[in-house]
Amino acid sequence: MKYSVDLMVKSSDAWIAAVKNDFDSFLQDHADCERKASAMAMSFVAKYPDRNEIIPELIETAIEELEHFQQVFDIMKSRGVSLAKEMTKDLYIQKLMALSHGGTPETRFRDRLLLASIIECRGCERFKLVSENLEDEELSKFYKVLWTSEAKHGNIFVKMALNYFEETSVYNRLDELIEKEAEVLNSLEIRSALH
Repeated sequence: MKYSVDLMVKSSDAWIAAVKNDFDSFLQDHADCERKASAMAMSFVAKYPDRNEIIPELIETAIEELEHFQQVFDIMKSRGVSLAKEMTKDLYIQKLMALSHGGTPETRFRDRLLLASIIECRGCERFKLVSENLEDEELSKFYKVLWTSEAKHGNIFVKMALNYFEETSVYNRLDELIEKEAEVLNSLEIRSALH
């Protein structure tokens, strides 16, 4: 059984160039994304409290994402960068989550898990790019540790879906959503942000 997600398109050179040109803005957005990721994991617990098989991993993921937020916040403090005054809407996330609307409560649950997996895998791919392209050795090392952690998160959401849905349903829908993610990514303006 395969838990990993193979994204259809790679992030562009223009994206990593934008990040390098305005790394402080990237850090602010990254901090916001870690807070949102922690909240997203806990929202699954709140919305699906009867799904006992996945709750321990969701709690662990929420804690880990919050720890990542703390680590990014510490880096920001050391660079004199404050948190963004308000969390802006993430068009990438909005467009992806719109794909889970409609259908039955069960198919929405499946789609939300699979979208969480894709989002984590995109974060992993982008953190890896950041780690490989930063000249600051300490930051590069931090992002290397981070992308390995995010890779694990991407896999666990597929594994969670397989607790409740048959393999064919999970992988067929995952393929569809990966295609849609590529379209969403290519439709967005390039900026110094995780998405």
